[in-house]
Amino acid sequence: MKGAAIVGQPTAITDDQFESEVINSSTPVLVDFWAEWCGPCKAVAPTLVELAGDYDGRLKVVKVDVDENREAATRFGIRSIPSLLIFKDGAEVDRIIGALPKQQLAEKIDGHL
Repeated sequence: MKGAAIVGQPTAITDDQFESEVINSSTPVLVDFWAEWCGPCKAVAPTLVELAGDYDGRLKVVKVDVDENREAATRFGIRSIPSLLIFKDGAEVDRIIGALPKQQLAEKIDGHL
């Protein structure tokens, strides 16, 4: 079910949910722009599950399928996937292109908490 938050798990969201789940969030948000056919996206997915658990309550992790949600991808100029954007107080504060190791992602996240 899209948009149903599971504690410690990334949540799939749609274009229609982006404003409420990301822009209006009181918690920092890591947004994973991905696609089903993208090998590196699939490679980073288990790391994002781990991060969602590690940062539960301090960071929200959401996934946006760029094939099904072109509006958000266009709005933020997503040209390569995976693209991981960190939002804080409704604004993009960091952008990570490609699949990075968990430790590097955690360091980026820690800089914005």
